[in-house]
Order: sequence, then structure tokens, then C-alpha cells
Amino acid sequence: MNYDLYVITDTTLSGGRSHEEIARLAIEGGADVIQLRDKTCSTRRLVREGKRVREVTLRTGTPFIINDRLDVAIACGADGVHLGYDDLPAASARAIVPRHFIIGVSVGSADEAIQAVKEGADYLAASPIFPTAQKAEAVIHCGLEGIRHIRAAVSVPLVAVGGIGMGNICDVIGAGADGVAVISAVVGQPDIRSAARALKERIQNCKAARSDSNR
Repeated sequence: MNYDLYVITDTTLSGGRSHEEIARLAIEGGADVIQLRDKTCSTRRLVREGKRVREVTLRTGTPFIINDRLDVAIACGADGVHLGYDDLPAASARAIVPRHFIIGVSVGSADEAIQAVKEGADYLAASPIFPTAQKAEAVIHCGLEGIRHIRAAVSVPLVAVGGIGMGNICDVIGAGADGVAVISAVVGQPDIRSAARALKERIQNCKAARSDSNR
């Protein structure tokens, strides 16, 4: 599974666009993974929105993840769930989901990463790397050094989250991230499709540069 460009939907930043439209435009721009994130929806509405996004991702073969809510992920047929620091433990989720169900876990240190992998995480999100409005409550930032420590500790795919844009993508890729997860850098832009396309190209160029430097 490719985690290069992992786009997280957020209708508060999308200029009136729905989760479904955000997903469609981001995928057209090259997004490799879509995560539905909505902290304001009722459970019933979140399932409804999830099913609409699921239809988009099924047409394109794009992995679809639900933020926080394992029940919603199962109800709308998503490919997986992403669990944050205060959510259901990965081990508890792994015990009740189908075999190929994807579980992602947010981590801020190598110790947390090792524990998450032991509990069954398929991928990790190092978070938050830099200050961001979406993580205003987070005082301690993982930073580039955090990415390096996590990458040295585990081998599962690692995405970097928090304050990431065109200007620092190469920094996080160079530190060891396999991809970047973004909200405002895509969803908050006037042209979601073009923003995703530009970020995807930048990620690929950064990966190529990292590969060349490692030869």
C-alpha cells in the first residue's frame, strides 16, 4: 500500500465542499489514501458521509480510512481506522476486525511506535511534526528528530502529520517518513485537485532525492 500522499478530509476548511467532493478532487490530484475526519457529525450522519466517500474510493481503488471511530469504519465498509492517542487501543481493535482491516495509530515517540506495532498497527502517523491549527491542543511536537527515532525503531509504513506543506516535505521525507498526511495543504486550498497534484509531485521528487543520496 502506498502512503505517499494521505489526504484527511475536513469540511470546515473546504470552502463548502462535502467530504465526498474533497475525496474525489484529492484522488483526481493523486492522493493515495483518503481519511474521513469529522469531529462535529453525529454517528448517523458520519456513517452516511462515510458511505458516500466509500463509493468514490471504490471506483478508484483508493484505500479509505475513518478517523477515530471503529464502529463507523465497519458500518460504512471502510478499509481501516486511524486511532489517536485517546481512542480505542490498537490491540482491542485488532481483536474484533477482519483480517485485512487496516489499523493506523498516531505516535509521538519510538516507544509508542514499538508498542503500537506490537498491538497490531499496520502503519503509524508521527504526530504532530510541526505546529498546526488542527493540533492546537498539542504542546509537544514530534519534530524531525522524532521521525528519525521512530523510523529507526520500526519498519511499518510511517507518515508524517502536522504543519506539513510544500516547504518542508523534503525535510520529513529525508528524516525517514514514507509519506505525508495533510489537511489544510490540500483541503484548504482553492483548487484541491491542483494542490494534491503539486504535493504528490513534490513528494516523489523528495523520495527520488533521498534515494540518490543513499546510494
